Amino acid sequence: MHVLIIGASGGIGAALATTAEARGARVTRLSRSADGLDVTVEASVAHHLGALEGPFDAIILATGALEIDGQGPEKSLSALQGPTLAAQFALNAIGPALVLKHAVRLLPRQGRAVFAALSARVGSIGDNRAGGWYGYRAAKAALNQILHGAAIELGRSHRDLICVALHPGTVESALTRKYLGRHPAVPPAQAAANLWSVIDGLEPAQSGGFYDWAGKEIAW
Repeated sequence: MHVLIIGASGGIGAALATTAEARGARVTRLSRSADGLDVTVEASVAHHLGALEGPFDAIILATGALEIDGQGPEKSLSALQGPTLAAQFALNAIGPALVLKHAVRLLPRQGRAVFAALSARVGSIGDNRAGGWYGYRAAKAALNQILHGAAIELGRSHRDLICVALHPGTVESALTRKYLGRHPAVPPAQAAANLWSVIDGLEPAQSGGFYDWAGKEIAW
C-alpha cells in the first residue's frame, strides 16, 4: 500500500504517517515545515505534487488550523474581520481544493483508493447549536462541499475512488488545549488509529460523505 500524507509534520498528520508505516505501508510525507509546501499557493502545490509518482492507494490531507496568525475563533459577529475570514478560507478550504485538483493524477483510475481530508464536526451546519466560531465553521463547511462535489465528478472517472471528509474527534495538542472545555480529547496516535480504522471500512458507495472517528455519518 502506498500512502501520501500531506501535512505530515503536524501532530495528527505525523501520527497518521507513523501508524501507516507500522501497518506496513510505504508512506510519502509532505509538509510546509519539512518540504516548503504551502497549500494556499497553487504554484507550491503544483510543484510538490507534480514531483511525485503515483498511483497512491490513499492520499490523506491533514493540513488546517483553528488559529491563524494568533487569531482564535470568533465568539460573536462583532469580532468578525475580513482578513481573518479570508485566512481561514485560504488554509482550510481553498488549500485542500488546490491539493485535490493536483492530486487527481496521482490516484488510480481502477481499483479502490481513498482521498480523505480532515474536516471538523463544527463545520456541520445541521449540527451547529452553539453558534460562534464563524470563520473556522464556514471554512470547514466549504471544504465539505468541495469534497462532496469532487466525489460526484471523480466518481465518473474513478469508479472505485472514495473521496470523503473525516472528523478526527478532539485531538490533544498545544493549540486545542485552551478550547477543550468539557470535551474529551485523545492523543494523536489514538486519533490516527481511529481514522485508519474508518478508512479501512469505507466503501465506494460512501464516497462524498462526512464521517467521524467512529465511522458515523455527520449531518451536513
